[in-house]
Amino acid sequence: MHPLLDRLRHDAITIYDAAVNGVEPRRALTRALALTPPPERVRLLAFGKAAYPMTAAAVQHLERLEIPVSGGVVITPDPGASPDPRLRRVVGDHPLPGARSEAAAAAVAEAVRPADPREETWILLSGGTTSLIGAPVGGMSATEYRLLIEALSRAGLPIGDLNRVRKRFSRWGAGRLAAALHPGRVRVFTMSDVPGDNAEDIGSGPCEPDPSTAADIVALLRRAAADSDIPDLAFRWLDRVVRGDLAETPKPGDPIFESVSTRVIGSNTVARDQAAIRARALGYQVVIADTLLTGEATDAGRRMAIRALALPPGTVWIGGGETTVTLGGEHGTGGRCQELALAAARELASTAGRPPVVVLAAGTDGRDGPTDAAGAVIHAGTWSAIEAAGVDPLRALTRHDAYPALRAAGALLRPGLTGTNVMDVMIAVAGAPPEG
Repeated sequence: MHPLLDRLRHDAITIYDAAVNGVEPRRALTRALALTPPPERVRLLAFGKAAYPMTAAAVQHLERLEIPVSGGVVITPDPGASPDPRLRRVVGDHPLPGARSEAAAAAVAEAVRPADPREETWILLSGGTTSLIGAPVGGMSATEYRLLIEALSRAGLPIGDLNRVRKRFSRWGAGRLAAALHPGRVRVFTMSDVPGDNAEDIGSGPCEPDPSTAADIVALLRRAAADSDIPDLAFRWLDRVVRGDLAETPKPGDPIFESVSTRVIGSNTVARDQAAIRARALGYQVVIADTLLTGEATDAGRRMAIRALALPPGTVWIGGGETTVTLGGEHGTGGRCQELALAAARELASTAGRPPVVVLAAGTDGRDGPTDAAGAVIHAGTWSAIEAAGVDPLRALTRHDAYPALRAAGALLRPGLTGTNVMDVMIAVAGAPPEG
């Protein structure tokens, strides 16, 4: 690699690391708890990719104040010891729910017991929760639930619509956990992994009211079914709710939410701000995107490459968001960040000889799709490097098979699991900062 390209790649990764470190869950929760009135005793329920570090921070805070922990459960994507012997650690499935997720949902039910009037329940919520405790609502079998969730993951729905649908069918989604904990005092501390940081969308909103009706979801799914294979079982179940045979989800104004408070302690905005601080420290001028990058990953990759080519040398563009990948019947291996990066590489391929640009797209959780990579770092020579390795990059892009193509070019970014998740960050580095 050319020395300047090597430097730009290094700087892009350094800026990505700053974004991730800026939303490190332990520090974020510790800051929030310093502003929280101390209760007499606490029950801890932690779900998501950041469940372990958030729980460790909560336990440390409570021990410092000599506040008893009365028990609880920690649901994580990976096995290991519990952060505290009073808390049960359970592993759920991710990115799609499975048998372990159903067992995790059952563990939550065991931990949700009538509270002592002096006790508060603290919910520590982070990305991945929907899948990790994914289990069906009453009236739907586990097999039906998994088929539906898999179909929805392929449907290419905007993330907001996807969240509205998934929580409707999930045992603890759409305010149902708040209903189970009522009338106890509940505090929710959450790391946002959704655009807009709407609490009702984070982790399927287990302690938030659901403003959508079953009829709303039927209409949404009928629109999606025109282009996707949505199982009939979803419509049958929703029709039972519309008829009144099954209960609606808890709605805004329901008394069960009067004793619930929610605080977002980390988000993509915070991550981008921390990335910008690091980029400026490296000597770059910084442009922060004012809107999140959404839509199909391939289209987003092309748009990002065009933005990157328009940057003056010595400038860093920082964006964030969560794109989608609509899978066909036959597809390969990859994730939305890898597909975005491969599409950007195609756009940059015809710009050889122009001032160098490096583009990075990666998940803040360190994992993109069902792979060991967070995303990729590409430049104008990546497309030809894939071809030189004997892989057809265009076929890889059309088959949603970005992982092996980017691996062939040495473009994958593999930081390992980061313990946080606030959507994805996208970084473009143009030229180099001035010396000194």
